[in-house]
Parts: sequence; C-alpha cells; structure tokens
Amino acid sequence: MEKELIEKIEHCLNCKTKPCQVGCPLENDIPAFISYMKEEKYKEAYQILSRTTVLQSICGRICPHESQCQGSCIRRFKTYPTQIGDLEAYIGDMALKENFAFDDEEKISRKKDKKVAVVGSGPAGLTCAAFLARKGYKVTIIEKYDKLGGLLRHGIPEFRLDRNILESAINKIINLGIQVKYNTELGKDIELEELIHEYDAIFLSFGANIPSKMGIEGEELQGVYGGNELLEKNLHPNYKGKNVAVIGGGNVAMDCSRIIKHMGAQNVYVIYRRAEKQMPAEKKEIEEAKQEGIEFLFQNNIVKILGENKVEQIECIKTELVKKEGETREVPVDIENSNYQMDIDYVIMAIGAKTEEKLMQKLQFQGITVNSKGYIMVNKEYQTTNPKVFAGGDNIGQKGTVAWAAKSGRKASEAIEKFLEGKAMY
Repeated sequence: MEKELIEKIEHCLNCKTKPCQVGCPLENDIPAFISYMKEEKYKEAYQILSRTTVLQSICGRICPHESQCQGSCIRRFKTYPTQIGDLEAYIGDMALKENFAFDDEEKISRKKDKKVAVVGSGPAGLTCAAFLARKGYKVTIIEKYDKLGGLLRHGIPEFRLDRNILESAINKIINLGIQVKYNTELGKDIELEELIHEYDAIFLSFGANIPSKMGIEGEELQGVYGGNELLEKNLHPNYKGKNVAVIGGGNVAMDCSRIIKHMGAQNVYVIYRRAEKQMPAEKKEIEEAKQEGIEFLFQNNIVKILGENKVEQIECIKTELVKKEGETREVPVDIENSNYQMDIDYVIMAIGAKTEEKLMQKLQFQGITVNSKGYIMVNKEYQTTNPKVFAGGDNIGQKGTVAWAAKSGRKASEAIEKFLEGKAMY
C-alpha cells in the first residue's frame, strides 16, 4: 500500500458519532468503510459503500466534499479533514478493476416479474435503476441520447471526470441486467401514458437543463448562451482570441469558464454579484480556475448586454453586501453610479436551469401535478400524483449536486419497491 494512501486512511479517527456520515447526502457509512481499508479488506469496504451508493468512483471525484462529508469531519478543527473523497474514489476504482460485486452473492434477490421504467440516466436514474435491479426487478432505462450518463456525461467536463471511469461505472450498473432504450425522448418519441400502460412503475429522472435567464436587456443577442445548454450539447462557438463573460458562481460557471479557456479564449471573466466566500462552487474548482488564468469579478453584477445584432459589450455595476432582516446571509445591493462597460464577445449565463416547459405541460395533461416553479410535485416517498409514477433529481427542484440526485434515486427505489409489493408507503 502506498505511503500517501496509508496516511489518508490512518488520518480517520473512526468517530462513533460519525459526523461525516451526517454531512454526506447519501449517508454513506464512512468510518466503517475506512475501517475495512485499514485492515486491507477492500471488497468489504466497497460493499459497505454499496449499501448506499453505486457511484463511488464518481462521487469520490466530483462531490463538493468540503461542504459535505469532509466539511463535517472532526479533524478539520485541529489539522485538516480526512480526504474521504480520495478514499472513496480509490475503493470505487479498485472495485471496477477487480469487478467486485455490489452485494454478497447470497444477498442478491431472485428475479421478479414486475417491470420498472427509469426515464433519464443521470445520477438519480442510474442509482434508482441499480438498486431496483439488485432487488430483482426488470428495469429499463429510457434515454434520449445514444449514451448514458445524463449530467455526468453532458454536464461535467472530462478534466473533472475521466470518461473511461464514467463508462466503467455505467457498465457495472447496466451489467446488473438492466435494459436500455436509447434515442428515446419522453414527450417526443414516447409518452408517459405509454409507459404507464407498459410498466408497473415509472421513475422520472430527466434533468432540468433549460438555462435560466436574468431578464436583462440584450439577452436575445447572438453570442448569449446558457451554461447548462453548452455543457449538455457541446455546441460551442469559436472562442479563440475572444473575451468571454461567464455569469454565476456555481460549479456550472466554473466548468464553463475552464472549458472556454481551454478552447483558446483570450480573457475569461467570471462575474458574481456576491463575495467569494459566498460562491456555491467548490473551493478547489475556484482555485483551479484561478490557476488557469480565469479572472474573477466578485461583487459585480451584469445589468445590460450591448450590441447591434451580436454581443459587443456588457454593462456591469458594483455591489455591496448588506445584512437584511430575515435573510440568513448578506445580500448584494447595487452601488449607485458604479456602472462600467467591458468589451465582450460572448456571454454565458450560468445562473441555474429549469425544466422544459412543454414537457411539463404534457405531464400535467397526463395527471402529474407541477408546481408554479415548473417542478414535479412529489410526496416524501418521491411519489407523484399518479401512484405509479415517481420522480427525483433536478426535476423536483432539490439541491443540485450529484450526491443529492443519487440519494433521491435510491430513496425512490425503496418507495417503488414498497409500492410494487403492496406495502404501506408511510
């Protein structure tokens, strides 16, 4: 075992109170899997993780550990937190290489006759499909593209998530006996009513990938793009020698800015209306972006996009942070007469995404209730207003991280099992 790995393992105190587990959205039993690593029982460590997740190699790499498990590690107060992400990725990679089973062979369920359709193959869909298949159900993934992965493939750049790792992780899940219908988009190639007729239960896990807008002048100009749309469809313009403004402070903004810089942009500016400490992006992503020459304009807000037919300039205003009654954090307020203009060729809006309105309207006509914000309404069991239909991930408006999406997929699989077996839902 490598010295560096041993040091990371031994750094864990195996706390009985398990604060790291509380900080993990998936509630992975972190002290238990690290304990097995200390004994060099890697298969057992993997199977501990497999009780709650099937994306070990992925979450170990891309989760915002500093604000989740590692952010709750007791060791952070005196030294530094245990590098939980690195250890999870190590175990996940070993499992892919050595073909460890998710479960002990004795625990694998016998095949059942019930059929479940999972619409979408992002972290929520893959997780739900995997846990149901492990229970013996016949699972079919309905995927609109010709490859699986959803957000993992189309929303996270390769420099953050190696495509070979992604493919191996997906194949391990599909090899559980899951069927896939590729190039099949809900609302276009197949309707929910057809799925309800053919399957015993449905899990809707398509993402929310329509870019949100700010409602400012000039957003309709050529050269204004949505961050999520760029990452998903990979339809980039030629950035070479150009000036690009990326609006937002999350990981989508970081991914867009870094990709654009890699593609030859002369200057890339991340414009964020709050302070750096308030950025939702993971700290290591911010630091890596800075190291790659991306300039951050904190406490600045874009108010106008200027140009005849295409983007030529943007107008921004500086902000100050003010503590307001009822607010949990300081809010940005525009500073009067602090406006300035910048020469910009492209503007990337990375301020969030929403669900596709036409698809949601169709679902409403088919008995699925959608709230005023355009998200599918579910109960605490992730069940929609149609008892056979469940939903999770971005389309229900939950926290937008891979771990939270995966958690909804696992929890939904548990609820679907109850439904299919006629057990009480609450």
